[in-house]
Amino acid sequence: MRIAALIVAAGRGTRAASGAGSGPKQYAVIGGTAVLTRAIEAFARHPEVDEIKVVIHADDAELYERAAEGAGAGKLSKPAIGGPSRQASVLRGLEALAPGAPDLVLIHDAARPFVSSTTISKVIAALNSKSAALAALPVTDTLKRSGGDGLITETVARAGLWRAQTPQGFHFAPIIEAHRAAAEKELDTFTDDAAIAEWAGLGVAVVEDSAANIKITTAEDIELADQQMTRTLEPRTGTGFDVHCFCEGDHVWLGGVKIPHTHKLEGHSDADVVLHALTDALLGTIGDGDIGQHFPPSDPKWKGAASRQFLEDAARRIREIGGRIGNVDITVLAEAPRIGAHRPAMQALIGEVLGLPANRIGIKATTMEGMGFVGRREGIAAMASATVFVPAEDT
Repeated sequence: MRIAALIVAAGRGTRAASGAGSGPKQYAVIGGTAVLTRAIEAFARHPEVDEIKVVIHADDAELYERAAEGAGAGKLSKPAIGGPSRQASVLRGLEALAPGAPDLVLIHDAARPFVSSTTISKVIAALNSKSAALAALPVTDTLKRSGGDGLITETVARAGLWRAQTPQGFHFAPIIEAHRAAAEKELDTFTDDAAIAEWAGLGVAVVEDSAANIKITTAEDIELADQQMTRTLEPRTGTGFDVHCFCEGDHVWLGGVKIPHTHKLEGHSDADVVLHALTDALLGTIGDGDIGQHFPPSDPKWKGAASRQFLEDAARRIREIGGRIGNVDITVLAEAPRIGAHRPAMQALIGEVLGLPANRIGIKATTMEGMGFVGRREGIAAMASATVFVPAEDT
């Protein structure tokens, strides 16, 4: 099952730009990071999303390059150029994805930078049995309709009413055909992709979203979001350490990379000291036990398991409390093998799991100058630290 995320960022955002300086709202900076960058990273961190494509305005190539630099964790493909309307931009994005033929596509507005991993998962899960699904919030306010004179003409019943949000998920083939059909008939008044799906006869399921998934629309939205990000996130630091001894074998796993060697590391899983130390460092930032607590070596389920699974679980736990991983740093203590040539591959794997660019993943190595068990070539050890930003407890 291949899943693509299509992020629509071709709009001009005039309501936001009019009071917030130059540039469309999707490139505005909140909490030190561009709105679009946050949207990209939300999907890059999700383990089920395979590709991310952004639809941009023809005039925004330079802005996009700055926002996309280091983002996407290797999932970001070449951007598509948008059309004269959101509907036209989505179709161009879908056409750009068509050669890769994804099974599912999640269409998301770039101006929603706070979409959660949970919401993305719920939309994907709904597509197991439905043709389409959209994130939405139930209407809780009393609704009124007014006439031309500004006076209330009626109170609208809110039962069964939902506020449509994004992402909106679809099976790829039916939604691109629906978009193509609407374009051929010159129907361009649809306000979202779910409306096109409804017009094409596709059943659309509702997935309840979080109120945090706000849409940045005005200059005031940008200011409030920036204040909230600055005020409510606090840094946490965690450390981890792991060691494994050598046994008979012909390779070791370090940082998720298989490296030929005269021995292998002994352990219940694949004995990857790098990922084990890093997993503990991440768990430490949120006070959530250690790797042995969540994946006990006494459980046969984890015999020979790839340690990437442990790292993915730690990252998921951080995301679920609204946390964001800032950077990680690892030191390998070993006489051999040398890891310099394997550093880029380690950074790529860790970056894919954690949603981090290579410049936020430090990997270093040192020998013990012949001293101790490492110096005697009896095993390998690794130390790791991680910085994570989590919602402040007093807010």
